[in-house]
Amino acid sequence: MDMATHRMFWLMVSRNPQFVFMTKTRKLRLREVTWLVQCPTGRKEDADAPVTKDESTSTSQDPRALPEKSLQRSAKVVYILEKKHSRAATGFLKLLADKNSELFRKYALFSPSDHRVPRIYVPLKDCPQDFVTRPQDYANTLFICRIVDWKEDSNFALGQLAKSLGQAGEIEPETEGILTEYGVDFSDFSSEVLDCLPQGLPWTVPPEEFSKRRDLRKDCIFTIDPSTARDLDDALSCKLLADGNFEVGVHIADVSYFVPEGSPLDKVAAERATSVYLVQKVVPMLPRLLCEELCSLHPMTDKLTFSVIWTLTPEGKILGEWFGRTIIRSCTKLSYEHAQSMIESPTEKIPEKELPPISPEHTSEEVHRAVLNLHGIAKELRKQRFVDGALRLDQLKLAFTLDHETGLPQGCHIYEYRDSNKLVEEFMLLANMAVAHKTHRTFPERALLRRHPPPQTKMLNDLVEFCEQLGLPMDFSSAGALNKSLTTTFGDDKYSLARKEVLTNMCSRPMQMALYFCSGVLQDQTQFRHYALNVPLYTHFTSPIRRFADVLVHRLLAAALGCGELPDLEPEALQKQADHCNDRRMASKRVQELSTGLFFAILVKESGPLESEAMVLGVLNQAFDVLVLRYGVQKRIYCNVSPHGPLGQGQLQDAGTPPLLCKALPPLTDTPSCVRCTPACPPAFCRGPLRICPASGGKHGGWEHRPGSLLSSLALENTSCGGDTGHVEAEGVPSLTLLPSTTSTKPT
Repeated sequence: MDMATHRMFWLMVSRNPQFVFMTKTRKLRLREVTWLVQCPTGRKEDADAPVTKDESTSTSQDPRALPEKSLQRSAKVVYILEKKHSRAATGFLKLLADKNSELFRKYALFSPSDHRVPRIYVPLKDCPQDFVTRPQDYANTLFICRIVDWKEDSNFALGQLAKSLGQAGEIEPETEGILTEYGVDFSDFSSEVLDCLPQGLPWTVPPEEFSKRRDLRKDCIFTIDPSTARDLDDALSCKLLADGNFEVGVHIADVSYFVPEGSPLDKVAAERATSVYLVQKVVPMLPRLLCEELCSLHPMTDKLTFSVIWTLTPEGKILGEWFGRTIIRSCTKLSYEHAQSMIESPTEKIPEKELPPISPEHTSEEVHRAVLNLHGIAKELRKQRFVDGALRLDQLKLAFTLDHETGLPQGCHIYEYRDSNKLVEEFMLLANMAVAHKTHRTFPERALLRRHPPPQTKMLNDLVEFCEQLGLPMDFSSAGALNKSLTTTFGDDKYSLARKEVLTNMCSRPMQMALYFCSGVLQDQTQFRHYALNVPLYTHFTSPIRRFADVLVHRLLAAALGCGELPDLEPEALQKQADHCNDRRMASKRVQELSTGLFFAILVKESGPLESEAMVLGVLNQAFDVLVLRYGVQKRIYCNVSPHGPLGQGQLQDAGTPPLLCKALPPLTDTPSCVRCTPACPPAFCRGPLRICPASGGKHGGWEHRPGSLLSSLALENTSCGGDTGHVEAEGVPSLTLLPSTTSTKPT
């Protein structure tokens, strides 16, 4: 590998599927340690920096004599096995500053929106024809640029303009830029792929399938999904038995029937690996004919499914278990709202006009009774899971209402997770665990499983120390102990839920991402465990329409039952596909977060200032992080960036005692007003009114704090939690209590 190739390298961080350019030395988090990645050539400003005597002495000291916490582990990139990043970035074009330079006549400067990507020289011949004479016309135009080289003697990379997206701040250009940056394939499916689909439409179940499958078409089976869902891949059934027990079924769309292994359709699904859910649309993993028609479990239509059926006691104890391919006919499509109304009205008949159409073979009372029975069992299953040591870190999720004509956001609200959601979740978890055990028993070297490692040690220790400083009685010894602490620590005043949200957010930071893996590659079976669920084996089986990992698991289950061929994948090849699924899942999650941030920023821009209370998550020297309770979004507020000048002078004291920040705010009136951050009231992590308002001169929403004013135009940022919903890593920072001074007229 030549020096130029070594100079321009991309390093994939396990927390983020994207690669980032590195020069000289940079710190990155890889798994549970921080690595120092070194490159042969460094930045100009520190290439010739002398080594001081103290530095020389410290580097020569025997590291074995130092405590573990004092060591900085280091590594050196020696070879690039695979380049995964598309090297595409969205950003803006500018003329070079030095008009007299030779470069000015050849190149324009591309400034990526993502600060991790270097600035790029773009040939002027790639730019719009009138860019040099009228650069101001393109000041707000988004472009896509791809990096092609990075010379050793240049601080900037070289690239080519790929496309002009449109105006910054508009939904479709911004969305296309996000998808391109994260390598999401949103192109139309090729004719070769579409040729793999059934051609004779409307499609019906072939007669030979009835002899190979269990016929459940007469059973009362129904779906429960979001009201707008079109890819219905799971259905439920519940039948009361003569002995008082229940026959409960989870029925999953048999996508593997329509996706032959090795076909062009299989290859494109494996490459996409997951559907990507944006606020306004879905980028599907499979052609829409499959996602929304042939595989989707629409009511009153015969569908091919893979089922797990249990005999359960009313307390949720498993007495029997059956796996197999089936044919079902769903009797109705319930939304979560429909199921919730049934749960909340156990003795009342739901009016027919408030329910979706139900097939004539079944009645609304029969469906209502089945939902109530499932709800009762689900409550017992959930209670037992948490008794057994499960952990759930629920974080606020923002949902939008969109204008049907313009597609612009009209409003937003926190998505409410209710009993109907919990009902479905419990049986999906039960099915996933059952299939994990079945496939691992049959194929101990080839099972595709999902593990969730324990929290990162250092970050967890930092959080433990922080909670001890504030006197919070948190137990981090296990997932179950942490879950119990989160449910019992806080009081019952109106801010107790907000305190829990803040601490839940902080507890999610040390959590690692859950990962797909092949059981034959990971030798230590103790690493198979799922930390958050606190179970030895887990997999994904219940969403094959939108996750390729589930399609692979379906094929393994079919082989285990003797009704399908074992996938033609050795453990190493299966692990490579698992790694790819992990990468695409993380990219999908990040794209979803950026889409949410984009729509929220546009809502703020269109609607004007929005007022909400916020709690402080953490404090730095000249900034503090807040969680806006009404909208569930996080923001870093910089005290030295304000349209009215720097927000006073602050001093952060953090030396072995609870952190203390004193900050003077410009008064709203002539009355002096200040905000004093103090650990005097540990549980109340700091609350105060914020105004979220459009940022002047920027495309994103800003933040304004009263009294006085504080405005920041940085992009909105959402933090996800660990486990099966993923995790975006963030450095731990101290959090504290914010109290008004005696002269303040309103709480801040």
